[in-house]
Amino acid sequence: MVSKTYCAVLQGISAEIINIEVDIGEGLPSCEMVGLLSSEVREAKERVKSALRNSGIFLPSGRTTISLSPADIRKEGSGFDLGIAVGIMISLGLIDEEKVKNKIFIGELGLDGEVKKVNGVLNMVMAARNKGFKEAVVPLANVKEATMVSGINIISFKNLEELVVAFDSTLKYEETVDISKIIDEDEDKEEVYDFSNVYGQGIAKRAIEIAVSGMHNIMLVGPPGCGKSLMAKCIPSIMPKLSVDEALEITGIHSMGGRLGNNEVITKRPFLSPHYTTTITALMGGGKNPKPGDISLAHGGILYLDEFPEFPRKQLETLRQPMEDGQITISRVNGNYTYPARFMLVASMNPCPCGYYPDRNKCNCSIYQIEKYKSKLSGPMYDRIDICVNVESVKLEELMSDDYDKNGLQNDVKRDTSKIIRQRVERVRKIQLERFKNESIKFNSQMNNEQVKKYAKMDSEAAKFLGQVFEKKKLSARSYYKIIKVARTISDIEGKEFIDKTSIAEAVGLRGNINE
Repeated sequence: MVSKTYCAVLQGISAEIINIEVDIGEGLPSCEMVGLLSSEVREAKERVKSALRNSGIFLPSGRTTISLSPADIRKEGSGFDLGIAVGIMISLGLIDEEKVKNKIFIGELGLDGEVKKVNGVLNMVMAARNKGFKEAVVPLANVKEATMVSGINIISFKNLEELVVAFDSTLKYEETVDISKIIDEDEDKEEVYDFSNVYGQGIAKRAIEIAVSGMHNIMLVGPPGCGKSLMAKCIPSIMPKLSVDEALEITGIHSMGGRLGNNEVITKRPFLSPHYTTTITALMGGGKNPKPGDISLAHGGILYLDEFPEFPRKQLETLRQPMEDGQITISRVNGNYTYPARFMLVASMNPCPCGYYPDRNKCNCSIYQIEKYKSKLSGPMYDRIDICVNVESVKLEELMSDDYDKNGLQNDVKRDTSKIIRQRVERVRKIQLERFKNESIKFNSQMNNEQVKKYAKMDSEAAKFLGQVFEKKKLSARSYYKIIKVARTISDIEGKEFIDKTSIAEAVGLRGNINE
């Protein structure tokens, strides 16, 4: 008897449904698997046989053939075990085939029959729902992410014995997760990093607020200890909370990358901060069985690259295309895998090798050393950064003024909290959502040249001033349009319909030039 069950395999951000066919017939005792299988899938037959045997189910002494189709899709991962085991049990008459119709089975099996966690369950369940499946059987450790998907019933079992018993009685569905409720609950938790803890740095904080409002890339340049890393870690606290769709997408990416704990859901915007010794595969994604890298795991959030020039040149240059396209495609012999990578880049660096230029009381670097250090960052890379702001060392007066007045008495002066700044950011984001409601973009930073002309109109004085800056600084066309995009965000913050000279001047000043 040939039995049929279904599973799924990840293909980039999406998943493909896989048909599993099991035939147990006469012949010499053997178990063969076919269908363009990776090594871990070929090993499934040994895991499944041991799991069945330790659950009290024994294969007959005949020829067992297991086919995974379509045969032209490479099968990778360990999530096929459960579907194969159920197929065998149907062929043995232990489970009625009618009871597995419209069901998909996802899970790895331990040798004792335990159903173990696998990566990418959220994406697989979404694919199953879109293909018309009504129920999905998943490991207990994947229940929370699976129940995020509406329109499909989720069933889970601890082991194969429970599965057999349950299919002989009434199946129990898991409760659907209320994602918005979980997001709201997590939003009420106090932030670890808050801008109220950042002393001074008014210009840098203003620049960061503009960057977050329009999702512009930003670079902070300053000496050690001035607060660059602290401000970068505070940025997620002023970003708008995740929508349900964003939470689904981001959780799906982290699930594929194996970054989710048991029954974990991503409810806050990601903040990824890889060290400059990270490999290009870890940063961009890839590997023998391609997985999303840090730039994809930072999708919808922040990719923070501290000590920016210390990253190998090759790694920095590979960032250029994803920064423009918002996605990365990894090509392999077996196919192309595309992952989203729409992140906000936050970079920080010192102005020179020792870190203290232009303070000649501390800095002994020669002009040649300074120029060599800055040249680690290529022109095309710098051209893709919208805002570059110099962060100065915090003065003693700034540290003390918020705590004590001139008479030495304790002061009650309060700095803007992240919550207050976030309210301003959310107001600007709503303006952009309304502006681009008929477009495929959401933020000012994503506008193409035609959209800049349509939505970022300047008055004559602003256009004339920008033209003078363009000629004097010999800007590239990309820099020209990036200045306008930043100015559009500044105008939104100030509540202006058209971009005026003041907004253009601030955008030019924020762009800076680390090569000067």
